[in-house]
Amino acid sequence: MNFQQLRYVRAAVHNDLNLTEVANQLFTSQSGVSKQIRDLEAELGIDIFVRRGKRLVGLTKAGSHAAEVIERIIHEAENLKRLSAQFVAEDKGRLTIAATHNQASYVLPPVLVHFSRAFPDVEVEIRQGTPRYVSDMLLRGEADLGIATEALDEVSDLATFPCFDWDHVVIVPEDHALARLPAPSLADIAAYPLITYSRDFSGGSVVVDAFDKAGLSPDLRLTAMDADVIKTYVRLGMGVGVVAQMAMVNGPADGLAVVPQSSRLFPHSSTKVALLKGSLLRNFAYSLVEMLAPHIPRKVLTGARPLPPLTEGLASFAQRPDLHFNWNAALHAEE
Repeated sequence: MNFQQLRYVRAAVHNDLNLTEVANQLFTSQSGVSKQIRDLEAELGIDIFVRRGKRLVGLTKAGSHAAEVIERIIHEAENLKRLSAQFVAEDKGRLTIAATHNQASYVLPPVLVHFSRAFPDVEVEIRQGTPRYVSDMLLRGEADLGIATEALDEVSDLATFPCFDWDHVVIVPEDHALARLPAPSLADIAAYPLITYSRDFSGGSVVVDAFDKAGLSPDLRLTAMDADVIKTYVRLGMGVGVVAQMAMVNGPADGLAVVPQSSRLFPHSSTKVALLKGSLLRNFAYSLVEMLAPHIPRKVLTGARPLPPLTEGLASFAQRPDLHFNWNAALHAEE
């Protein structure tokens, strides 16, 4: 038995039993993958996979248990490598972050500017996707940290920590009638076509649900995955937009205005950071989490202590100037 055989089994499970994909991912041949898996089965004396001809079509009962053990073995081996790296090169390495668009575009920039100054020898990779993509990246061991609003709490194998609360805001062209009202209601907003997030992104369901609870049925003219697209179509006059407040504070707002008091119309949302339970991360990874969630002690992040209850409410994005980014100043600095 060797680690390569275990990696082939794990990769087969993670890639829906597609050995061609496994071979491409691990830079080997499909026949080599198949042989190594059969050799492991022969040594263990069990069939891990159900086969139909040469194709893998499922896991046997024994194979399901074996896959869980293999996952733990490889996970602990990766922890051992990280433990060694902590002492060999504490401030050097690579950090992979899986994040939704809003978090990658409007939360991480000021944090990563500070992080890169503190850890100039750390290479950072950001992988963007849906909240489900973020959790899947963590579960597959392909990301060190995950940052999102939805979905992370629902995955039992992830340790999830709240960072800060934030609000949705209504945006319109600067000369729009709603911009002149002191405190428009949801009914006032629903009088115009609506442009907001898809339900799977950045609280899109929170926005739609708020109208539903008020007994309103707005003309949902367009939904999109990210705020930049929403802002584009609002500028074009297709409708009124609803976006995360970070997209206006930390992003370009040329020609757009936030409708007064509109944040009160929708429930608060929370940005969360997640780690795979049982993972040992490099020190610089924990430092990045602490920049996002300074109220979480390091011993909680490493699993040495449980998360204590918050003595006060979670800080809001508006109360976290360290997360604010002067977009216009940055643009002028490049000119």
